[in-house]
Amino acid sequence: MKEAYKNRLFGGIRAPLSSLTDMVFLIIASGRTAFALIALGALVWVYGMTVIGISLGKPIIPQKGKKILHVFLSAFFGSLYLMILNFLNPLLALECTLFVILAPVSCISSEIINRVESMEPEDALAKTLLEALALGILIVALALIREPFGFGSLSIPGGTLGIIELFNRDTGGIIPLRIVSSSSGAFLLLGYGMALFRFYRKRADKAEHTE
Repeated sequence: MKEAYKNRLFGGIRAPLSSLTDMVFLIIASGRTAFALIALGALVWVYGMTVIGISLGKPIIPQKGKKILHVFLSAFFGSLYLMILNFLNPLLALECTLFVILAPVSCISSEIINRVESMEPEDALAKTLLEALALGILIVALALIREPFGFGSLSIPGGTLGIIELFNRDTGGIIPLRIVSSSSGAFLLLGYGMALFRFYRKRADKAEHTE
């Protein structure tokens, strides 16, 4: 039972948002939907490619110093993602550099590599991508609240300016809405969301024990 709790995708001690890095990632990357989508892509790319690289190189990776190699691989794939993004859209890459840098940090701090190391490559990749998607989707979901209510817009990556706004309406005079776009507003939204999730998680746990 204790091991099952550790491995829960949501609510476990290794779940998304269980580390400070993930919390910081979510707050800063969810300011605009365009940035959140880039962060989602960075997470999936870095998590997935790191595990693929480690799985393919397992026969030749020495046990001594393997954690340093894990950090190197994760940082390499993060840099590669940033380089590709810079080639496609330099302005967007400039604005999203911090998010991309945090993706390898999130991958290593989540300890997902240690948890899937003994699995078959296909199972390890599936579990890793699921965890990356879980965190990425949370970031996008928060951005879909913060940007429309805080900035009165909805954006996607692209265009000469880095992002394309699908619509834009002025919310400058509505102070409560502007607060949502700030970091403090993001923390408030996250707090309400986590409290609501824990409430339903607790009810679900009670239902499982009574069955």
